[in-house]
Amino acid sequence: MDIYDFDGTLYRGDSTADFFRWCLRRHPRIARTIPRTSIAAAACLGLHAIDKTRFKSSLYRFLPLVPDMQAELVRFWHAHEANIKGPCHPKPGDLVISASPEFLLRDVCARRGLELIASQVDPHTGRVLGPNCSGAEKIARLHESYPNAVVEHFYSDSHNDDPLAAIAQQAFMVNIPKNTLAPWPN
Repeated sequence: MDIYDFDGTLYRGDSTADFFRWCLRRHPRIARTIPRTSIAAAACLGLHAIDKTRFKSSLYRFLPLVPDMQAELVRFWHAHEANIKGPCHPKPGDLVISASPEFLLRDVCARRGLELIASQVDPHTGRVLGPNCSGAEKIARLHESYPNAVVEHFYSDSHNDDPLAAIAQQAFMVNIPKNTLAPWPN
């Protein structure tokens, strides 16, 4: 089985951040969620006082302010699907495991025939429905969905994915801007 991270690996950038900015431009009232999200970002990323799941719970407070989520997702991917590029070329049946919300990646992965495991978030309420699908949680979710999985190749741009790289027969560090793949650094 070949497994890919999504953001920074298949997608140039961070799809969740891009979707937030997209929605903010189209629905300015989302700006009222920024102060609380900024505090949560500082607590998570700067102070390490809260975990990523709690930070994302704060970030996703903007979702209820998006009037027609499905239409917004279609418009977003129409404008951003070209950001899927780089040195990785997954084939139908390969698996994407991402910390981004499943509702955001579902259709774009399905159009490519890719299986998907991602963070569970209610797109209408913004409620996080389980742990952030990152780090060791990716392995737990992989074993839950594919108990007998043998990871032949794994691709990511981040050491957050060291746990998945460790169980792969071969793992590769992706650099989209340079369009390169390199063996996973030890």
